[in-house]
Amino acid sequence: MIEYVTHSEQETFEIGRILAQESKPGDIFCLLGDLGVGKTVFSKGFAIGLGITEHITSPTFTIVQVYEGAKPLYHFDMYRIEDEDELEMIGYEDYFFGKGVCLVEWANNVEDVIPKSAKWITIEKDLEQGFDYRKITIK
Repeated sequence: MIEYVTHSEQETFEIGRILAQESKPGDIFCLLGDLGVGKTVFSKGFAIGLGITEHITSPTFTIVQVYEGAKPLYHFDMYRIEDEDELEMIGYEDYFFGKGVCLVEWANNVEDVIPKSAKWITIEKDLEQGFDYRKITIK
C-alpha cells in the first residue's frame, strides 16, 4: 500500500500524471472517493500522463469515454451502473483486456467484474486538515 498526501489540486493532478506514466497497456486503476473529492482532477492528470491533450470530463452519462494518446485511456464511470449486465452490453472486457489503460471511477459498484490485478486508488478529504487536503491511497 502506498499513501500520498496532497494540499492542492495541482498536487493531486501530479499524482495522477506520474501514475499514468508508469502504467502499461492492460493496467486497470479503480478510483474511489466521494463526490467532489478530486477524482476528475486526478483523472485529468492521469490523461496528461498518457499523452492525452483532449479535455477530460467524467463520463457519467456514457459509462465509458475513450481517449487516444501514447496509450489509449478507457475512462469508466460506474456511478449509475446497477447491474453487471449493463457492462456486458458495452463490451467492457474489450476495454479491460485491450491495448489501453483503464481508469474506473466508482469501481466498487461492479467489484465482481474487476480483475484481481487491478490497483485500487482511494481519494479522501479531511476538512480538519484543510480545504485542499487529500489522502490518496493505492492498493
